[in-house]
Amino acid sequence: MLVLITYDVNTETAEGRKRLRKVAKQCVNYGRRVQNSVFECIVDNAQCVALKATLTDIIDQKVDSLRFYYLGNKFHTKVEHVGVDRGIAADQTLIL
Repeated sequence: MLVLITYDVNTETAEGRKRLRKVAKQCVNYGRRVQNSVFECIVDNAQCVALKATLTDIIDQKVDSLRFYYLGNKFHTKVEHVGVDRGIAADQTLIL
């Protein structure tokens, strides 16, 4: 399923900047960045639960926030893109 993850991490402190980098790093492990704090991740249920738990452990819930949008497996009909695209789509194969 496609999960859109957005986050807002307070970066006024060194700890906040560190949390921001950790959140981004975890999201990169599961998907691709489509905007500064927005990731598209194609995951199964187990991966989704694990990622959500990891991200929840990283953030400070008093000053940071996470949002998860569950678009499912038929996401192609639910996503429309206009403008410059950042890299390959989350469901395409990348050969190195």
